Amino acid sequence: MSEAMFRGSEAFITKVCEDVRNNNLINADSFKNHHIKRGLRNQDGTGVLAGVTAIGNVRGYSIIDDERVPFEGILTYRGISIEDIINGIDQDDRFGFEEVAYLLLIGKLPTKDELAEFNEMLAHHRQLPHNFTEDMIIKAPSANIMNKLARSVLALYSFDHNADDTSLENMMRQCFDLIARLPIITAQAYQVKRHYYENKSMYLHVPPDNLSAAEILLYCMRSDRKYTDEEAKLLDKCLILHAEHGGGNNSAFTCRVLSSSGTDTYSAIASALCSLKGPLHGGANQQVVAMMKDIEANVSNWKNDDEISEYLAKIIRKEAGDKSGKIYGMGHAIYTMSDPRAVILKKHAKSLCEKHGFLDRFELIEAVERLTPDVFLSVKGNDKPLCANVDLYSGLVYEMLGIPLDLYTPLFAVARVAGLCAHRIEEATTGGRIIRPGYKCVSKKGEYQPLSNR
Repeated sequence: MSEAMFRGSEAFITKVCEDVRNNNLINADSFKNHHIKRGLRNQDGTGVLAGVTAIGNVRGYSIIDDERVPFEGILTYRGISIEDIINGIDQDDRFGFEEVAYLLLIGKLPTKDELAEFNEMLAHHRQLPHNFTEDMIIKAPSANIMNKLARSVLALYSFDHNADDTSLENMMRQCFDLIARLPIITAQAYQVKRHYYENKSMYLHVPPDNLSAAEILLYCMRSDRKYTDEEAKLLDKCLILHAEHGGGNNSAFTCRVLSSSGTDTYSAIASALCSLKGPLHGGANQQVVAMMKDIEANVSNWKNDDEISEYLAKIIRKEAGDKSGKIYGMGHAIYTMSDPRAVILKKHAKSLCEKHGFLDRFELIEAVERLTPDVFLSVKGNDKPLCANVDLYSGLVYEMLGIPLDLYTPLFAVARVAGLCAHRIEEATTGGRIIRPGYKCVSKKGEYQPLSNR
């Protein structure tokens, strides 16, 4: 395209975008007047009930006499608390993500033999199709790894001899494939990205069959393939904590909407990954990192609560940071007094922070967590409970593990694919109807005008 054509195209796009803005003005009162539950949220902040699930549950308050009553956050996988799952795995000093994936998919904890068989199954399903790396990952590098993950999942459809079969047996096979392969695809997409966009060496390691998902990620990400057991088990905990979060979160609901249409597994999971990329969903941990670096640069004394509070107030007043007025990593749609994932991650991260020289930064994050509720009250007059969510600490953990920022959200995806697959299967086998909410049309009646009269 010539420069003149490019300028003409750019001018046309600018013009039609202005028309779109003028023709898509919807008064905010329209939502209220027509009783629209914007964002599928009720007036009291609760989510509109759109279905039932037996997979995961997220609780942070109860409604008593039409009032929200906060309590400590609860997260359960198939009815089992996340704390009990983590503690049980810790007692045995082993990796647990694969056990959690089994629990979410199958609906029960595996026996020792079942877990061993499941791990063997994942190892068998881990190998990518012939030339997949060359044709689907290397030949079309992406600056954003999440887009590459979604594209790769869609591409796997072409290598599946029975891709459209929605029988339970076939969908389970496909889910095993995706859970097993996503760590490899993620690591390879990262290596290709750093080579083509950062001019760095590319390492395509082939991991041994006996590694866990956390070990595979570290093995394939690092040039020397080396990692400590402590590092791998901390990453394993991150995967467990991110594996599932109920049916109402954006990516799980996206997966269920697609699944309700009768589409294939690859389309449903790829769409969920596209949702997870969003900065208001899975991409939030990157915004926490950016915010903390800004705080570190602008607060001279990290031990001074008054100085930290003063800068937090500037962020809330949109005078500092990204001018959004948000303290990223603080607050949650459901959790009020605590996010159990943040509590667990904070507890297990501290000892590693002490060993790796990250304690000062850890304590600064703790200060942000401790001071933010009072600052919000003083600036906004908002006294509702405000707790740290998992994103406040996950970024520091990943940085401490030497994981680049590009991989923060993809690691979330590697973990969440287990829950997404469980929701895919549950919706496809028990939903029974296509999900189709209504929209109120507020356009005015118009008349068609002949082209010559316009």
